[in-house]
Amino acid sequence: MFEYFTIINTSEVLRFSVGSIVYVSAAGDYSHIHTMDGNDHTVTLQMGAIEKMMEQQLQNAEEGELIRVGKSLIVNMRYVFKVNPTRKQIVLTDNHTFKFNLEASKDALTLLKAAIEEDFKTN
Repeated sequence: MFEYFTIINTSEVLRFSVGSIVYVSAAGDYSHIHTMDGNDHTVTLQMGAIEKMMEQQLQNAEEGELIRVGKSLIVNMRYVFKVNPTRKQIVLTDNHTFKFNLEASKDALTLLKAAIEEDFKTN
């Protein structure tokens, strides 16, 4: 059974399976939800509102699957391929159909890298 993230506004309903969301990026009062199929869905919600909705709706999703990285980015951890804090770069890919090269703050990526390293040590 899939876990879904749903956004409902006055003009439409958007429903995403958690696995189809690669990342969410902020743009002022808007957020862009980027999916595996290469589409970019713009919604009139700030990043904080998106994050709160995800927390409420995705309680049964895999722990830490969608995490916030800095002020303007939420990433799906299953697609994190490369984290380079020095270059402020994160690469998200499924190794077949898409590859996104993104920028994020050095501090945010340093924290993400440390979390991945810690998870690796405990598993």
